[in-house]
Amino acid sequence: MTNNWSNDGLQRWIEQISARDFGKPFRHYARWNTRLSSTGGRYLLKSHDIEINPKQWEANGAEEVERIIKHELCHYHLHLEGRGYQHRDADFKRLLAEVGGSRYCKALPAIRKKRTEPYRYFLLCQACGQRYRRKRKVDVKKYVCGKCRGKLTLEAIAE
Repeated sequence: MTNNWSNDGLQRWIEQISARDFGKPFRHYARWNTRLSSTGGRYLLKSHDIEINPKQWEANGAEEVERIIKHELCHYHLHLEGRGYQHRDADFKRLLAEVGGSRYCKALPAIRKKRTEPYRYFLLCQACGQRYRRKRKVDVKKYVCGKCRGKLTLEAIAE
């Protein structure tokens, strides 16, 4: 399967995988979703649609995306059958192993970098001395200490 970045191509690919590996049709919609950041794909419970992260294709290739599709199809088919479709359910784990889907998707390089960003802001409670580290700036007029409800001050900004 070559990626043509069209939702129609993804739809056909998911329909083929569903018929081949599950022996059941995929009757809903599939689409690429560039807004997914920390996940490879998702199954939407209300609409029964499947969304796949195209960044996984770029970073890890078609084989990894196929394993992600199988994972989402496990949620899809089990949910429609009224069986255990959640990650913790035995039905889900069993079906995932049978079809060769991935339990977890590979992390994207940009996500790893984002999560290891150093703390830039340090807050200090004036009442109890509790210190807080934050990556984003906090409005000290709006928030109070979670321990004693004391006033917070911005202690230092690390650059």
